[in-house]
Amino acid sequence: MGEISNPSLRIGTRRSKLAIVQAETIRDQLRLIDPSRSILIETLHTAGDRDKVTALPEMNAKSLWTTELEEKLTSGELDVIVHCLKDMPTAIPDTCELAAIPLRDDARDALIVKSGLPYKTLKDLPAGSVVGTSSVRRSAQLRRLYPLLRFANLRGNVDTRLAKVDDPDSEYACMIMSVAGLERLGLGNRIDQYLGSDNGGIFHAVGQGALGLEIRKGDVAMQKLLAGLGDRKSTLACVAERELLRTLEGGCSVPIGVETEWVGPNLLEMAATVVSLDGLRSVGHSLITIIETVDGAADLGKEMAAILIDCGAGEILEEITTNRPSKD
Repeated sequence: MGEISNPSLRIGTRRSKLAIVQAETIRDQLRLIDPSRSILIETLHTAGDRDKVTALPEMNAKSLWTTELEEKLTSGELDVIVHCLKDMPTAIPDTCELAAIPLRDDARDALIVKSGLPYKTLKDLPAGSVVGTSSVRRSAQLRRLYPLLRFANLRGNVDTRLAKVDDPDSEYACMIMSVAGLERLGLGNRIDQYLGSDNGGIFHAVGQGALGLEIRKGDVAMQKLLAGLGDRKSTLACVAERELLRTLEGGCSVPIGVETEWVGPNLLEMAATVVSLDGLRSVGHSLITIIETVDGAADLGKEMAAILIDCGAGEILEEITTNRPSKD
C-alpha cells in the first residue's frame, strides 16, 4: 500500500495585498516545518473590506475583518486564519482559539507625507494640514499633541490610500499607518517619520505589528504544527496588551494606545493611554513587571486597565460609547 499523504492545509485571509503577503509568509514558514504538506491560501472579502468609505467609528463593529473567515474555519473549510492581530477582537467565538503569535515586527505608526511636499515630521506640518486616517486612536492622540492639524477619513488598501494622499488635487497632506504594513509590502522607503510615544507622541494599537494565527478550538494537530511559529516574548507582550483592551471593553474604534518593551530577560514595561476623541482629556500610566507566563501577562493587562479606570479612563470610554452613532 502507498503512503497516505497529509491533507492540504488551507490558510484563510482577507483579499488585500497586505493580507495575502502575510499569509504567504506563514505558508513559507510552515513549508519549512512540514515540506510534504500541500498548503493553499484562500482569500475572502470581509465586511470591512467591502465598505471602504464609511468611517470605522460609524460602522460600530468589532469583527469587521474576522467573522466571515471564522465561520469558514468553524465549518471546516479552513484550517488556520492569518490575522493582523490588531484587527482581531479580544473576544473570539467559542469554536475558535488563538493558536500562535509569531515574532512581532515593528509595532510603531509611521508618517507618510504627500509626494512632493517638503515636510518630514508632524511638527513640520503647517497649521490646517489635513492628516488622513480612519483610526480614532491616532486622530485623538494627534489632536491632543497637534491641535492645529485637521483630520479626514482615509480608508482602503495601502495602495489606494497612498494614491489618494499623493493625488495633487486631494486635501491630504499626509497619512498615518503602521510601519509593519508598509515594510511587509516593501514600502518602507515612504516612511518620513517613525512615530512612538517618544517621537511624535503616538502610542500604537493593541497587537500592532503582530500576526495572530487562529484555529478551530481543540484542533490538536494544528496546535502542534503552529507551536513552532510562536514567539514567546511577542506572545506575552501581546497577551498583556489584549487583556488591557479586553478589560477596558474597547475595540478598534476606541482610542486606547499602548507600548510594551522588554527591558530585561523577563522584565516587561507597559505604557498605555486613553484619550478623548477631541484630544482634550487623556489618562496614562506605565508599569514594569516580571512576566514569565501567559497568566502573568494577562494579570499585567488587567492591572493596567484598573489603574487607567481609577485615573478616569472609564468616563472617557463611556462618553465615547454613549455618543457613538447607532447602526440602522
